[in-house]
Order: sequence, then C-alpha cells, then structure tokens
Amino acid sequence: MIASVRGKVAAVSPDGAVIEVGGVGLAVHCAPGTLAGLRLGAEARLATSLVVREDSLTLYGFADDDEKQLFELLQTASGVGPRLAQAVLAVHPPETVRRAIATADTGTLTRVPGIGKKGAERLVLELRDRIGPVAVGTDETAGVLVGAWQEQVRQGLVGLGWTASQADQAVAAVAETLDGTTPPVPVLLKQAIRLLGKTR
Repeated sequence: MIASVRGKVAAVSPDGAVIEVGGVGLAVHCAPGTLAGLRLGAEARLATSLVVREDSLTLYGFADDDEKQLFELLQTASGVGPRLAQAVLAVHPPETVRRAIATADTGTLTRVPGIGKKGAERLVLELRDRIGPVAVGTDETAGVLVGAWQEQVRQGLVGLGWTASQADQAVAAVAETLDGTTPPVPVLLKQAIRLLGKTR
C-alpha cells in the first residue's frame, strides 16, 4: 500500500493533483482544502490511501494522516465508498466529523451531498464506538470553519494558476450568488472556475 507520497507538484486540477515521484507522475484525488495547500513546481507531501478495485487503482491524497485515517474509517460504514468519504472531508474538517458522529449530530452530517437522514443515522450507529476521543467544541468554532470557504476557494484558484486578484474577484462574485445555505467548497470552487473561464 502507498501510505504517502512526496515530490514535486506537476499539475493541479479541480479534483486532484499529479505528484512527480522519482520520475513517475502519480495522479492523486484530493479535496479542495488539500489542493489549496499545493503549489505548482513546489515539493509537497500527501498522506495517501490506495483504493483497489477490479478495474482501477485510485490514489486519494490528504493534507495529513488524521484526514487519511478518518477517510478510511468512514468507508467501513455501510454504503460509504471513497468518493462519499472524501466528500465528507471536503465539507467538514476531521474534528467536526468526529464530533458529529460522537454526539449523533445528524444535521451536520446531512450537509454533505449524498448523505441523507438515514445515511447520517447509519454513520452514527456504526462508527460512534470507533471514532476515538473527541474534543468538546463550541458553536463559535464551527462558525469560523463554515466562514473559511472563501479562503479555501481563493487558495484553490491560485493553486490552479489564476492570480490572487482574479481569485478575489471570483470569490466575491460567488459570494453574491449565495442565498442562505452555503454549498460545499467543491461546488463553490467549480462555480468560481466557471466564472473565471468566461472572463479569460
């Protein structure tokens, strides 16, 4: 199993990156928060999880081992595959996910696209005893994390090659379209990319 990769960032796309290791370019699927920390041409280390299927070998990358461990734990629940597990981590940081499962906070879990009320209840039922110790947080902490989407999208756009000024304009334009509930970061990032695509 490939537990981690370290090398030069050869390419970055909206849903992944190519890390060059010993002359070999490894395609790694990453959430926007992880991609935001990568820079083209710079060296990076990603914790990775290799998902083996009959017709594919897919490498998923994470900013740290904590995210990777939660990604693998989530997949032990019924009906959760790698894409859904990564979607969970794209919407919430690991500590928020652990706290939601430990406290049966299904409302937080259902904010993830693809997880309904029954799916959230199943996650709680199957993973609550295996989630490990959870720090007690406050609603204020959660509020800060929810408001961090602008910076994640901005960093993601800069990592994809746009200037900081272009990224700021796109984030501002996306923010103006929001009404009430904030969509997950991947949705916001794609929206920003579409807006920038029109201006190129």
